[in-house]
Amino acid sequence: MRVLVVENMAKTELGQVGTALREAKAEIEIRRAYLGEAVPETPEGYDALVVLGGEQSALDDAAYPYLPDLAALMRRFGDSGRSVLGICLGSQLLARAYGGRNLLGEAKEFGWCEVEVRGEGAEDPVLSSVGESFPIFQWHGDTFTLPEGAVHLAENAVTRHQAFRVGRAAYGTQFHFEADTHLVEDWNRAFPDTIKRLDPTWLARYREHAARHGRQADAAGLSLARAWVATIVRHQGGAVNEEPALEEVTG
Repeated sequence: MRVLVVENMAKTELGQVGTALREAKAEIEIRRAYLGEAVPETPEGYDALVVLGGEQSALDDAAYPYLPDLAALMRRFGDSGRSVLGICLGSQLLARAYGGRNLLGEAKEFGWCEVEVRGEGAEDPVLSSVGESFPIFQWHGDTFTLPEGAVHLAENAVTRHQAFRVGRAAYGTQFHFEADTHLVEDWNRAFPDTIKRLDPTWLARYREHAARHGRQADAAGLSLARAWVATIVRHQGGAVNEEPALEEVTG
């Protein structure tokens, strides 16, 4: 199983998605697009794509001219039947790729927030892994409209489109389910000034927040990560092997 990962900002990490991929013995190739590392033009040679978050908007083409190409690559992966995962900015780019509108500054959330799984999500192979609702880490100001034909999987009162799926297994999640408490603590250390502007009390009350939500959020995030990895199928010579790649890796 070969998985392409695109980073859009320093200090973004795979977190629990990386844990699930390593459990599956995946080969992970990271492209740091924000540093000028080129992204491929086609999905050939890869079985899945992960696009992580970042401080830019999904329409910030002037400062990050690779964004249109990245959105196009996400669509090529999705249209080919390969698994795609867009987290936060990645979800906004996936929506853009399939014709959704990016809405800048219209849905601000920071910290652990409750997300509700919709009826469609309860029947989805990934979102069904977490029950009716779960706390999960959020850090975003933007949102998007759903692309035509997308399946709306999860929501909350602030951000209606928390998770969606296009086609077989192209998923966008506005929430950071990759971010377990260890990664959140890394972000606390890396971005204290930004965090203070978002929530002046967050760092002082972090232990309280973590004690209330951390364990349940970590469990939900790992369940989602494992369920998404289980959607990955091998692509050999342009053909799809319908057996899950997770089950095919033997060591």
